[in-house]
Amino acid sequence: MRKDYITVKGYGEKEIIVSKSRFITYVDRAENEQEALDFIAKIKKMHPSATHNCSCYIVGEFDNIQKANDDGEPNGTAGVPMLEVLKKQGLKDTVVVVTRYFGGIKLGGGGLIRAYGKATTEGIAAAQVVERKLHHLMKVSIDYTFLGKVENEIRGSSYTLRDIQYVDAVDVFVFVLKDEETAFTSWMIELTNGQAVITCEDKQFIEFPRM
Repeated sequence: MRKDYITVKGYGEKEIIVSKSRFITYVDRAENEQEALDFIAKIKKMHPSATHNCSCYIVGEFDNIQKANDDGEPNGTAGVPMLEVLKKQGLKDTVVVVTRYFGGIKLGGGGLIRAYGKATTEGIAAAQVVERKLHHLMKVSIDYTFLGKVENEIRGSSYTLRDIQYVDAVDVFVFVLKDEETAFTSWMIELTNGQAVITCEDKQFIEFPRM
């Protein structure tokens, strides 16, 4: 299971005009190839009269599925340049469709490559890029006498406090980056003089804006 990767936050769209042609970009996250294909089909259904609905996607933990479609544009002038933008930005699990309505002026091969590349870049910006980092959800069970100290220390640290549950003891839930569990556990043991009971409850990704 991968520890972290870059993808889009979610759905986004952006329209640009190049030499009177409209280029409308649609971007979304796709966890598998079927989700990518469904998204492409949905956009094509929205624009049945468009001149072209070009698309690309990258899915799979190791980017093992990469597809590009020129949808009638000259070979290599649309889908591949779009896919190259995804690869250059290091995006995973991402699907893009660029819908073009021809404006009457031919762009030529180089012009098409630049236009589809720009449309894809701006569409990705509209969707927003995030980094997903794998965290372990750690539960720290402590006596009430340690709560103030432990809570203050966690809030002032790089760890993310998710929740505090008040039962017979206090259960403090903290997101800890994968590979930092041992350091976190040692820190909690030290803070509580060895009184804390620490367990790993779950694993999940947390998203951070990509600057």
